[in-house]
Amino acid sequence: MTTAVILQSSYIPWKGYFDLIHDADVFVFYDDVQFTVRDWRTRNKIKTPQGLLWLSVPVGSDRNRLICEVSITDPAWQAKHWKTIEQNYRKCPYFEPYQSFFKELYLDHTWNNLSQLNQTFIRRIARDLLSIKTQYHDAREFNAQGHKQERLLDILTKLGATRYISGPAAKDYIEPQRFADAGIELAWKDYSGYPEYPQRFPPYEHGVSILDLLFNVGPDAPWYTWGWREGLPHPQ
Repeated sequence: MTTAVILQSSYIPWKGYFDLIHDADVFVFYDDVQFTVRDWRTRNKIKTPQGLLWLSVPVGSDRNRLICEVSITDPAWQAKHWKTIEQNYRKCPYFEPYQSFFKELYLDHTWNNLSQLNQTFIRRIARDLLSIKTQYHDAREFNAQGHKQERLLDILTKLGATRYISGPAAKDYIEPQRFADAGIELAWKDYSGYPEYPQRFPPYEHGVSILDLLFNVGPDAPWYTWGWREGLPHPQ
């Protein structure tokens, strides 16, 4: 059985995104679809003493483009984001061990394309910090035909996938019978039940960037993302 997930890339996404990647044998970045402004594609939240703060990549407000076509013209945001992250997380227990990893991503590259930025950050965090072994593809490799679920099914068929995990938001348009007819098991991701972790700046908030989890619990991050569900021992 081959389990697949097909999802748009996001900027430094929350732990649930990496939980989905871990669930899959194959993860497809679905970036050849419509770009939406003021969405997870370009921004995410971190914790600060003053409350939640959005970090947003400046890409303009043009809606007439695909995610993979979104360019980044002003690199000044990179140093600003890193400075903000450093200021708010430098006192966390695991900021120091991960500092060089993220500093290199933010300061040693010039990111000109949103999709490339997001995919690189996600792959590197998943592989190097969370030890996820999932295989990755970009949807553009498959030249998918049709719209919405037809495109998904086309990609899944070309992958040879037998199981597809979808986020709950897709229930608005996915017809389970279409997947059953194609011989593909459809499963819905459940994001409930995540255990709380030691987090600075109360009140506690699950829906923040994976950076918050990593800087606060370090190598125990996989347990708080999926290990708890698999019955692995609680970190001491």
